Amino acid sequence: MSIHIVALGSECPGGVGPGEEIMGQGQLQGGLLWSYLGHGALVGPCDLESSMHNPAFMEYTSRVFGDVTVVVRDCPSWDLLDSDWASVRKVLEQADILVIKYSVTDKLAFQQVRNVYAPRLRPLLRHWGVPVILVAVGARLNDEGPPCTCPLCASDWSSCVPHSEGLQLSRDLGATYLELPSLNHVFVGRYFGSVLEYFMIQCLKHKAKERPEKRRGNKVNDLRPPHLEQPARLPPIRVEESSFSQDMQWLLERGVQFADVAFYAGDSGKELGWAHAAVLCAVSPYFRQLLLGPKNRERPQSRCVCRERDGGPNSLLSTWDGEIIDDMPRSEGHLTGRLSRLVVKDPLLCMCLWETLMFIYRGAWEWDHLQEALEEKLKNSLAVNQLMERIRSLIGRDKGPRDTPSARAAQLGPQTLVNLFNSPLYSDVIFMVQGSVLPAHRAVLVARCDVMAAMFSGKYAEARSRVVPIHGVSSDTFLSFLEYLYTDSCCPASVLQAMAVLVCAEMYQVKRLQHLCEVCVCAYLQSMPSRELSSTGISVIRLLRRAKCHNAEQLYVWLLHFIANNYLIFSHKPDFLELSEEEREQVERLRWPSRGYLQELSEYQQRRRKLRKSRCIVM
Repeated sequence: MSIHIVALGSECPGGVGPGEEIMGQGQLQGGLLWSYLGHGALVGPCDLESSMHNPAFMEYTSRVFGDVTVVVRDCPSWDLLDSDWASVRKVLEQADILVIKYSVTDKLAFQQVRNVYAPRLRPLLRHWGVPVILVAVGARLNDEGPPCTCPLCASDWSSCVPHSEGLQLSRDLGATYLELPSLNHVFVGRYFGSVLEYFMIQCLKHKAKERPEKRRGNKVNDLRPPHLEQPARLPPIRVEESSFSQDMQWLLERGVQFADVAFYAGDSGKELGWAHAAVLCAVSPYFRQLLLGPKNRERPQSRCVCRERDGGPNSLLSTWDGEIIDDMPRSEGHLTGRLSRLVVKDPLLCMCLWETLMFIYRGAWEWDHLQEALEEKLKNSLAVNQLMERIRSLIGRDKGPRDTPSARAAQLGPQTLVNLFNSPLYSDVIFMVQGSVLPAHRAVLVARCDVMAAMFSGKYAEARSRVVPIHGVSSDTFLSFLEYLYTDSCCPASVLQAMAVLVCAEMYQVKRLQHLCEVCVCAYLQSMPSRELSSTGISVIRLLRRAKCHNAEQLYVWLLHFIANNYLIFSHKPDFLELSEEEREQVERLRWPSRGYLQELSEYQQRRRKLRKSRCIVM
């Protein structure tokens, strides 16, 4: 039985150009496949007719797994394939495994492969179903020091092929992607050899199913390698659903002690409700102009046409600047401030002010729910349409051809308070963190965080002070925590930053932020290749300790499974001994590869060595 391997491309920078010598034996012996096959490889065509028709291919053979013949056809130059594509396609049709090579320091050759030859190979590979291995050979250059092998290093992207582009090419071709810093026996044998042997074993199994009657009497083939099971799937991290809209609705309904805007009916002077200037200004440019404009400026005009028959100005609200309202119910110790009194002059808006404020506080994107609420209250479709236009003018949006529910949700939603984040606009509290001044708004903090609500609403010093010091947290970490409270999203820059934000979230009892940080930590660790995971300075065992200490149960369980799935990497590290006896038992139970597989593999290798020694050299 034989396996045919076709190799395309050169692992050396520069490759072989048109008119140059195809490949000498000296060049061949320094190549990737030759380094893997070792001294048993023999140069020479196995099929004289195909070699004559395809002078671009260098052919050599070897034996693996005892008596399995490997036939390698190696073509280092892509340009030579253009001369006779039909015959080259015949060679590719006979391939059991296709290996594509390139040098990470030869970016021009890689771009030629990606833009010219990959589109020609892609439909053929999908049709034949041939396994493909894409190998990037060489260390990326770094002017400031020794060659860098980190796939995330971007210091030499202008001259070298980055890890991301090679990975994208492998996805386009449906290939397995490998990076080898050099062609020594460690990288070639352990990384490239393991992947190649896996595909060769799968190929032999497929051929054995096609011809079972011819293999019954062959004792060599009875010696089969043990089957390696796939590692256990990592447990998922479940994140709580967003409560941003519900929190803002709670602020409107029960956060009256932090309100600083009062609404009154223009005709009767009746009090209609309370609101928070920071939220109104963040969502609506109309309120921003109305509440923050100069005193001598005329009140803002609505863009909708209303009450034309009365001849009055086209305005919806008016304000009495500078008036202090002291009759609002306040908690003990709460800071008093200037409160704005707004007069609602439009009768429709006066009737449906609560529904309008609820719509603004919940994110100003639930247009369908707003329309249903207005129809139920007004019972008049014409009046509903008029009021909807006036509400659009309040938040500064016109109904256009792209005014769809999905587009409105993407534009607004939880991002409506992003303008308030780290902004002094209507700020009534300042956090001092490591010398940094971080302005914030009590109303938003109380609505989004229960610990903050207790801190600013109870009989604590923070409720009576404008400046609040924060200890035990870095300024960047606390700023990320505030960003979540205002935007309902969090994107830490690293594993350590995500863990720091997780600790802060646990301190202030914000469970959803804690879950988001757990997802970030898992995503960062899972994206690391094995080579980087073994050399990184991040201690996964210490992350496990911190996860358990700060009640991150999902992350704790996930890290145990992650250590078990990468047992061969973490078991050799000194901090592996820091695991408790119970944790070590669980890791040993879930470890991959298992002890049983390693024992079977050792016995298989011993039987193979004995079989090789017992065979007659002459025969």
